Amino acid sequence: MTDSSEKKASAPDPVEISQAMTHIAERSQRLVMDFLEHQDPHALGLSDPLNIGKAFMDMTSKMMADPGKIMKAQMDLWQAYMTLWQTTASRMMGATAQPVAATEHGDRRFKDAAWNENVVFDYIKQSYLLTAEWMQRTVHEVEGLDDKTRRKVDFYTKQFADAVAPSNFVMTNPEVLRETIESGGENLLKGLENLLEDLERGKGKLSIKMVDEDAFKIGENVATTPGKVVFQNDLMQLIQYSPTTETVHRRPLLIVPPWINKFYILDLREKNSFIRWAVGQGITVFIVSWVNPDAELAAKSFEDYMMEGPLAALDAIEQATGEREINAIGYCIGGTLMASTLAYMTAKKDDRIKSITFFTTMVDFTEAGELSVFIDEAQLGALEDRMNKDGYLDGRAMATTFNMLRANDLIWSFVVNNYLMGKEPFPFDLLYWNSDSTRMPAAMHSFYLRRMYQENKLVEPGGITLCGVPIDLTTVKLPTFMLSTREDHIAPWKSTYAATQLYKGPVKFVLAMSGHIAGVVNPPTDKPKYGYWTKSGRAPKDPEKWLAGATAHEGSWWPEWKAWLDKHGGGQVPARVPGDGKLKALEDAPGSYVAVKAGD
Repeated sequence: MTDSSEKKASAPDPVEISQAMTHIAERSQRLVMDFLEHQDPHALGLSDPLNIGKAFMDMTSKMMADPGKIMKAQMDLWQAYMTLWQTTASRMMGATAQPVAATEHGDRRFKDAAWNENVVFDYIKQSYLLTAEWMQRTVHEVEGLDDKTRRKVDFYTKQFADAVAPSNFVMTNPEVLRETIESGGENLLKGLENLLEDLERGKGKLSIKMVDEDAFKIGENVATTPGKVVFQNDLMQLIQYSPTTETVHRRPLLIVPPWINKFYILDLREKNSFIRWAVGQGITVFIVSWVNPDAELAAKSFEDYMMEGPLAALDAIEQATGEREINAIGYCIGGTLMASTLAYMTAKKDDRIKSITFFTTMVDFTEAGELSVFIDEAQLGALEDRMNKDGYLDGRAMATTFNMLRANDLIWSFVVNNYLMGKEPFPFDLLYWNSDSTRMPAAMHSFYLRRMYQENKLVEPGGITLCGVPIDLTTVKLPTFMLSTREDHIAPWKSTYAATQLYKGPVKFVLAMSGHIAGVVNPPTDKPKYGYWTKSGRAPKDPEKWLAGATAHEGSWWPEWKAWLDKHGGGQVPARVPGDGKLKALEDAPGSYVAVKAGD
């Protein structure tokens, strides 16, 4: 009897494949025709909204100017192929051989046993890895390109390399072939149905379903920490959470999350809710729940987000608790807003915020990472035209941009699972939140992208003006806790680290493992998943120097932050119940603003 590992590694029978594919073709023709009959003929049109054509034309012209270098690159690839052919031939004859090209740590595309144990699929895998690495290296080494063009060419070359991986195609993915034979092709038929459903949901544009959305409901099994909405305006609802301790810090905590996503990333499930944990540590927690804006809020500006967001929340917290002084957290763009707000408050001699924590926040956009690929004049102009027409940026467009930063995990893995394997996506709270996108008001988003991402004016003293006040981040002298994450594709840690040289108060910088979300949502557990680094003393200018001298710790950074915050808590007072102060409860947490979907 053949054991399971041998079965997994065996090559499929070509006759069975042919029969299955013929069966699929006959049945799928009807499905496709039914779909096309009720489609807008213009809905499936192609265009170049990302304006990458010119970048690759520039790259090609520079590359062709040095034919000797092209020849050397081709010879290098040929020699690598020759080595691979030799090792493959050795394996076919029963010998063992070290791989010529190996997958990177964490690459889950080739996890099936056949990719290593079956000689044919091992050859396909290594051929792809050699070619992809060669292609990306060759493009990156082209001389004479400006930084923006090089960054764009590198990014889209990697996107192409990811797209053509053999794992993404039926005939070169052993796991898919096995499923096709065993199910008689039902996986591909189900996958085609999934594909057509996603196209219909996206109104002609592919909207990949990443999660079983029926498995979650806001307020029932995500965003469940008890509390009340105690204040609201056009842009936000303010939630005050119910205490679970007899005493609390005298100073309440205000959390200002990003409005590019919804706040409940910090309140997913009981076991990983930062909000529930913070409440349990004896902190009166307030959080801003941003509105999901429509065309009526098109004119809302970055200034409005400051005035109707954190500044309005400060006034409301004082009414709700009687406490004038607070501590605050800003997450991602919410942190960028808080940094601007603190500079504004300093100019106004407003000292109500006594400490500030930043989660993965950029204020210096000199090295903005891969997102800068999407920020140039041509793309901004096209984006503004679309926003001015609709009054907002559709949240799904923003979600697609973020997904491209981790295409193998957030795009191609679902293409394989949903369309090739014909399976439904898993019920995963983080992916449910990721799919729950938000819209951006036209005026605010244009200001943010141009003045900060493109022009990097926030880091210049007086570079931007909010409500008539020139913003100077160097005037911020509060005790500051900065959390960054080492594998962050959205706010690269070395870019966020630059702020340690701006703020004039005592700065504690902490670097967590993992990325923009998982590195933040990392609760204390018996089996810690990620660790973090700390370093005492003033942060040096060079982030690598900081890391070289930092101390590694196992487990969650949350207790590290709590120990820091205790120094700024202002003593203990009896716990406060939402609605007992001057602000009465309007509705139960998580409120109604968070329930609005981008498609509503």
